Amino acid sequence: MTDHRQLYGVYAAALTPLLPDFSPALNDIPPFLSFLAGRGCHGVLLMGTTGEGPSFTPADRLAVLRAALVVRQQNPDFRLLLGTGTPSLEETIQLTRLAFDLGADGVVVLPPYYFRKASDDGLFAWFGQVLSRAVPTGGALLGYHIPSLTGVPLSLDLLARLKDAYPDRFAGVKDSSADAEHARSLGQRFGADLQVFSGTDSLFSLALEAGAVGCITAMANLCSPDSRLVWEAFQGKATDASAPAKQARAQSRLSGTRAVMDRYPPNPPLYKAMLARLHPFAHWPVCPPLLPTPVDLVERALAELQAGGEALDR
Repeated sequence: MTDHRQLYGVYAAALTPLLPDFSPALNDIPPFLSFLAGRGCHGVLLMGTTGEGPSFTPADRLAVLRAALVVRQQNPDFRLLLGTGTPSLEETIQLTRLAFDLGADGVVVLPPYYFRKASDDGLFAWFGQVLSRAVPTGGALLGYHIPSLTGVPLSLDLLARLKDAYPDRFAGVKDSSADAEHARSLGQRFGADLQVFSGTDSLFSLALEAGAVGCITAMANLCSPDSRLVWEAFQGKATDASAPAKQARAQSRLSGTRAVMDRYPPNPPLYKAMLARLHPFAHWPVCPPLLPTPVDLVERALAELQAGGEALDR
């Protein structure tokens, strides 16, 4: 099992290849993940928001993880995280336990998003059941903080309680709040004691400065070379004197690209269309209630990116 301290760097919130009947296109998963590994990703989150995870059954999610394990034949250090959060406590526990049994390096768990008025005490009890019953000692569970979609924020006090109570299981948080002040607050409160992954490309450098260990983002499906450049420069791994300037340019491109992409929600259909236009992959469907991004909007987004110098095919 991967020690959760080895989870760091650039992760794609991976798209899920689908067949016309909306079932996972399992044969497409290994080459897609190999593509991401070759473009600087340390790993992926499977079946997260960008991967349309809540649209799929536990069996589908586990089938995607099994297919993804093939990537380790050529990329043994490539990390695999699985989104296992559901509104059902027992379903989340079973899915999380099976993810670790199959060989996942960690899980990313949404709060139970149906009850939006749940208290921190209630959320602590819920996550505590998942952590104690499904996560092995030394395993890594990341809470998924994305209140714009779930309506259920993970407060700093809740994160602290979980870390104190389950230090060998609760690894940290994927912060998709898109809130710069929240990113700073995580660093000020926890420092290196909590593994924070930024979910917002435009805030990646800021999050790293605040103590984040990496990012998990939709844009890493397309822009991971820039994300990796930012991460490498911040870690002091870049060897040339121009690294700070390159980091600044890469962060500027990430911010500019994110601003364009955010104008054409939701993420999965646009990113699938862009991937198919720019790289040798099929134009995979999205699962209802999502619908394909209209061609004219894809063209408009591409034109905006080109006008701003934010090329995605680097």
